[in-house]
Amino acid sequence: MSTPETSRFVRLRVELVLEVDDEDAVTGAALRRIADDGDMPAAERAHAESAVTEDTAEALAYLIDPFGLVGEVPGVELQQASWSGERIDYDPDSPEWDLDEDDDGESHDEGDGEVAEGDGEESHGGGDAGGADRAS
Repeated sequence: MSTPETSRFVRLRVELVLEVDDEDAVTGAALRRIADDGDMPAAERAHAESAVTEDTAEALAYLIDPFGLVGEVPGVELQQASWSGERIDYDPDSPEWDLDEDDDGESHDEGDGEVAEGDGEESHGGGDAGGADRAS
């Protein structure tokens, strides 16, 4: 459907829950990515190294690249992305973690192309220190 009132922009919300069983591996990978970034200023590098060393959730957020998720999707161009990482209490059997319901309690049948939304917009710079949004 292509009408003048239809926006060409789509906000896709994705929420991931990851189990970390090797914090040292995650931290090490984040530190290697920082070391490999030759364009990062020294002050920003020191801040990023400190953040990923102190918090595994920050290290994971630094390693996740939303641009890589959609880079090969034909017909789309990523305009802006934001993301973050945080430690959470997770119980897969709790109704709180039912991915078939959105914040309003309405069920969505994923077969219809609808996706249950996350809890809100998250922001993290991933590869950019300071938590700034990255845009292409």
